This record gives sequence, C-alpha cells and structure tokens, in this order.
Amino acid sequence: MRPMPSNTSSNDSYLRIRRLTKKFGEFTALADISLDVLEGEFVCFLGPSGCGKTTLLRAIAGLDIQSAGTVEQAGADISALPPSERDFGIVFQSYALFPNMTVARNVAYGLESQKRSRAEVRNRVRELLDLVGLPDQGDKYPAQLSGGQQQRIALARAIAMSPGLLLLDEPLSALDAKVRARLRYEVKALQRRLGITTIMVTHDQEEALTMADRIVVMNHGVIEQVGSPTDIYREPASVFVADFIGTMNFLAAEVAGDGGARDRGIRAGGLALACDTSGYSGGERVTAAIRPEDIVLLDSGSAEAAGPASPDGGFDARVGYVEFLGSFARVELDCEGVRLLMDLSMARAQHFGVTEGSTVRAAVPREAVRIYAGAPPDA
Repeated sequence: MRPMPSNTSSNDSYLRIRRLTKKFGEFTALADISLDVLEGEFVCFLGPSGCGKTTLLRAIAGLDIQSAGTVEQAGADISALPPSERDFGIVFQSYALFPNMTVARNVAYGLESQKRSRAEVRNRVRELLDLVGLPDQGDKYPAQLSGGQQQRIALARAIAMSPGLLLLDEPLSALDAKVRARLRYEVKALQRRLGITTIMVTHDQEEALTMADRIVVMNHGVIEQVGSPTDIYREPASVFVADFIGTMNFLAAEVAGDGGARDRGIRAGGLALACDTSGYSGGERVTAAIRPEDIVLLDSGSAEAAGPASPDGGFDARVGYVEFLGSFARVELDCEGVRLLMDLSMARAQHFGVTEGSTVRAAVPREAVRIYAGAPPDA
C-alpha cells in the first residue's frame, strides 16, 4: 500500500486549520492546508527554505492574513483577528529584545502594558527569570548577555502573559552548535513543565526529531507528511520526506516477478533485495530507499541472518572509503556497480576488518527496504 499523508486528527483540537491558502500575487505560498494541533502538543513545521512553514506560522499569528481558509484556537474562529487580539507569545530567531531596556524591563514589557501593579510585575519577572535559569541577570542589558541567554530572555518575555499558544520562529538557528543543543533540551523541558501548546518552525531536521511530539513536513506550500519523529524517520510517506530527513540510500530499481506478494522483491543493477512490493506490478520501475544504519555485515562464509530479509545470506561488496564520524563509521560499499552507504559502530568496523579496498558480506533486512513509484531524486 502506498502511504498518504495524514494532516488532521479526529481528536478534539486546540488549534484547527482548515483549507488555508495564502497567495502573494500570482505566487501560492500555501495551498489548501488543513491541520489539527492538540492542547499541550509540541509541533514542528519542518522543511527547506521557501516551503511555506514560516508563512503558515505567520498566518496562525495573524501577521500575514490568509487568502482563504480558517484558523480556530480553543474553539474560537480567529481567522480575521489582528495579532494583538490573538492569544499567543512569539519568539523570533533575532531575539528582538529592546537594547535600551534591562533584562527585567524586557520581560516585564507586556505585563506593564496591561497596567498591572508594580509588585505583581516584579514577582512575575522574578518567577520567569528563575524559570529560564537566569535569576541574577535582571539588571543587565541584552548586549551584556550571550546569544543563548538572550534567547532565554526572549522566551521568558513570550510566556510572561501566560499565552495559550507559543510560536517559535527558528529560535535556535542563530546560535552555535553546542548552545543550540543545550537549548533544545531546555526549551522542550520548559514546554513540558508549562504544558503550553507550541509550534516551532525549523529547517533543522535534528531539531525537529529531538524536540517535537509531531512533525509537519512541508514542501512547496503543501504538507507532505504529519507524524511522530519515529514515523517520519522510519516510515517516510514520499521520496521527498525520505530524502529530507536523515541520510538515505536511493536506488533506481525494478519490481521482480509479478509483484503484489510479500515474498517478491526488487532488482537494482546486479543487486537483488527482498522487500514488500504490495501495490506494485512486476517490472514496474521504482525507487528503493534504505537507511545506512539498516545495512548489516555478516560473518565471512556465514548465512547468519540480519533478519528475515536475508534468506540468501546477503551479498558481497567492496569497501570504497571509510569515513570516521566519532562514535560510528560511514562506509561506502560497491556491489555489482550499485553504491550503498552503510553506518556501523567503530567496534563492529574493527571486528569485521572494514578497511578501504577490503571485501565484506552485507545484507539488508526486507523490512528496511521501502519502495516508491518513480525515479530517485536527482536521477
């Protein structure tokens, strides 16, 4: 069966987007988007530049009103409301802190505009600075803080008014790798603690996989797939998703035999692999997708199974190059002219004597091979 994206939920939703379209002149940035976000959920909009993810976030915030369609929050239609009348807090990539105000005044800005008492504002600011781990920074100015600290302050300001919805527009992309990794954990932990419904825009797949409850993968203004990080990674619904998330081997292949049965498979050049070909006809040209970590090595001369996909004991392959990547090695295999990338631990690489120019015996479990209609990307 060929999978289809599932964009909506049958459960009660906190945020409901229905048939939302956004055009800029003749250009369609969003095309008929429908999506449900549950209360307390952390959802990431993921995709390449220009895919429509930021436009969708801005439509939810009312910063770019949609051309058609509706947005409902907590059961209320907010489609035509200006941003000031919508219940959200937002954090941008650029921090957007007021440079001439102290950290405390930045956090207090929204509270003061509601004319709350000084004592109430002071207590709330203290609570928020504690929450983001910067209790002693209130008297400093933004320029005196690191990028990671400034983004924590921007987050504190966004949640100061206890909004029902938190919108994060690539909030970590301006930070260096170590700070970004640490803040990923901190933002997710804070979101769980507060139970606030959160939508984050990112082009960073690792960010989405580590932080999201569900990922919305977008491309050219449409939703390609919605699912948990595990579903998106292990069961990509299209070649685009398979290519965009993680590293993937793509093979131009042909369905062997008459197809349609679980014991059939595919042939790519001189390489035959077992896989489920249900829904495809014998001789049909397809794209086979295999994760590098799913390829396994077999002991020489052994038919030790890597799984039920290796009834023939695997295939011989020549090692092209071995790339050291810290905890694991990425190995290029050449089998009958078919090139495959394989990831394995350094311990297993040493155990099997994997070196450039050596020959190894490898296998691909049948459940690790996914097939799609048409040619591979960039074919």
